[in-house]
Amino acid sequence: MTLRRIRRAVALAIEILLCIIRFWLLRLRGPLTLERRAKWSQGCAQRFLSTLNIAYKVEGRPATHGLVVANHLSYIDVLVLSAEMPCFFVAKMEVGGWPFFGRAARSGGTIFVDRGSSESAKSVAEQMKERLMLSIPVPVLLFPEGTSTDGREVIRFHSRLIDPATSLGAPITAAAIRYTIHDGTPERELCWYGDETFVNHLWKVLGVGGFEAVVQFGEPHVYTDRRAAADATHDEIAAMREESALLLQ
Repeated sequence: MTLRRIRRAVALAIEILLCIIRFWLLRLRGPLTLERRAKWSQGCAQRFLSTLNIAYKVEGRPATHGLVVANHLSYIDVLVLSAEMPCFFVAKMEVGGWPFFGRAARSGGTIFVDRGSSESAKSVAEQMKERLMLSIPVPVLLFPEGTSTDGREVIRFHSRLIDPATSLGAPITAAAIRYTIHDGTPERELCWYGDETFVNHLWKVLGVGGFEAVVQFGEPHVYTDRRAAADATHDEIAAMREESALLLQ
């Protein structure tokens, strides 16, 4: 297992370097529009998943515009969702300080929010509105739980950053994420929650023999009230995860 971790860590480091080179080459080919940034992030995510031997599949139709809301289990969610569709993530401010990944997120068009600041939330809401109004096939993606969890339940969604979509009448699509480890290990072993550090969790992921990430998309809906939207999408995601858990038994 140690050899597997080292081999994958080296491969990941090489892929990170290649993604940096691709970004600078992209800059030489013309203006770095938001759409081009999102597609660069998508390409990087696809290659990272391949390097880490993480398989993924999609159920339902991925959104091409509007707001996507999803449950949050780990930073792996970001790779899987970005690999499937170019999108603009809304992430906590701390992510922006991560080595490479924070800079990559910023370069890819991620919007950062300081969850403890009302002024930051207002600014982010305005940025989300601007992105939602763009005529490009790139949705905004939000994790309304506000934190990653161990997967035992989908915790109550915060509605404040759902407001940009409801105020514009933009479609909102629910996305349920789940992990299945091939040897039957519980999903929570891949979840990043509590006080575990990013480095420790990544080291653990590098040693997993193989697992599959599954994203299930619901149908897009337009809501006029942010709290109603938060509750409806929460219940939809919880139901999709419960249904998939029953099928795996």
